[in-house]
Amino acid sequence: MVENDLVSLAKNASKNAYVPYSHFPIGAAVKTKDGKIFTGCNIENASFGLTNCGERTAIFKAVSEGYTNFSEIAIYGEAEEPVSPCGACRQVMAEFFEPSAKVTLISKKGETVEMTVGGLLPYSFTDLN
Repeated sequence: MVENDLVSLAKNASKNAYVPYSHFPIGAAVKTKDGKIFTGCNIENASFGLTNCGERTAIFKAVSEGYTNFSEIAIYGEAEEPVSPCGACRQVMAEFFEPSAKVTLISKKGETVEMTVGGLLPYSFTDLN
């Protein structure tokens, strides 16, 4: 088990999840290239399409504060195995992270899997310019 600040912050962020429908809390912690950390949790809505994932909540909080370059993200889920981000979160990560950026996936037992943004979404949609 790997324990670091992002892992513990992601786990703590899941405690704020609003999950009355799935009962599946997710927490995320994202680190900017200059070391600032933002956390987020999933926020559900009765209209499921309006639900926002923890990863995107953390990234969007950072972007709303003027940060758009990230070095690392940790994602915690109340699951037996380390949780993997959905496709929408993967594409948002591809927008703001280098393909080599570290991603740590965390299970409720504290087990981790480390990979990269590029490994999660090898053929991401990118700016065509």
